[in-house]
Amino acid sequence: MNNPLEALIAEKGVLLADGATGTNLFAMGLEAGEAPELWNTSAPEKITALHQQFVDAGADIILTNSFGGTRHRLKLHHAQNRVFELNKAAAAIARAVADKAGRRVVVAGSVGPTGELLIPLGALSYDEAVDAFAEQIEGLKAGGAEIAWIETMSAPHEIRAAAEAAIRVGLPYTYTGSFDTAGRTMMGLLPKDIHGVADGLADHPLAVGANCGVGASDILSSLLDMTEARPSAAVIVKGNCGIPEFRGTEIHYSGTPELMADYVGLAVDAGATIVGGCCGTSFAHLAAMRKALDAHHKAERPTIETIVSRIGPMRNKIATTNTAETSEARRERRRRG
Repeated sequence: MNNPLEALIAEKGVLLADGATGTNLFAMGLEAGEAPELWNTSAPEKITALHQQFVDAGADIILTNSFGGTRHRLKLHHAQNRVFELNKAAAAIARAVADKAGRRVVVAGSVGPTGELLIPLGALSYDEAVDAFAEQIEGLKAGGAEIAWIETMSAPHEIRAAAEAAIRVGLPYTYTGSFDTAGRTMMGLLPKDIHGVADGLADHPLAVGANCGVGASDILSSLLDMTEARPSAAVIVKGNCGIPEFRGTEIHYSGTPELMADYVGLAVDAGATIVGGCCGTSFAHLAAMRKALDAHHKAERPTIETIVSRIGPMRNKIATTNTAETSEARRERRRRG
């Protein structure tokens, strides 16, 4: 398969992915419980504005508004028969913005979890998961997406199913896990093991990594484990904007543009190839991240202690296995002891 990222990485070294979709759409009027994907046809001008503001802020990669675009997620909104339509529209909107950017902007088709558990924990078979993801990715490809951007995953088999679907459709792919449970994904995947999830498939991922999770310090800890495990791999880190905090019934994120700018530098020093923001990351945050990335000169690989001192405390335990700890975890355990 072709690699739409290769030339841009060769030119820039590190790429900037966009920020939050949901957070920013809520600010535009999306109601709680409403499917963002429905806006691809009912309010396309708002999705266009989302992408345009991220491109204006300096994003090299924009993600389509299709995170919940499988039949399983759309069924919750009685839209399971509109999978191809809504995903094609999502990609077409992003494609139109990218094409008039005046510079190279990659359109990545966002593919989130089905929301179902695979056998034996649930009722969804592996083959059914592949079919559902392929149906979504067909729409994204038809609309102009260049990459299947598989994200916020917790189950290795579901990642693999989505990757196999992308290969079937003929679209190169990346994937990221959400390491939000004691340094692991909810289904127990360790950051250092993210690289091997697609081993044996016909095509390798263009990049792997982490997104969402808890706070910026936690995702940088996961990044250290991923880049230590396979230093030559292209690694994505797309962290939340600080820590989520409830204020009444609303969620706010503690990260300032200055904090996210500092996060970018630490991510680059820790070996990230693609850096972006997830929940809470606004256009202003991304603009600060772009400025920081352009001015950054790669420095010494950070330690957990450095990350905590600059970004804030960890919210999770550091990922360890029963038999061995990563070197970063050992150092942190000794420091705390």
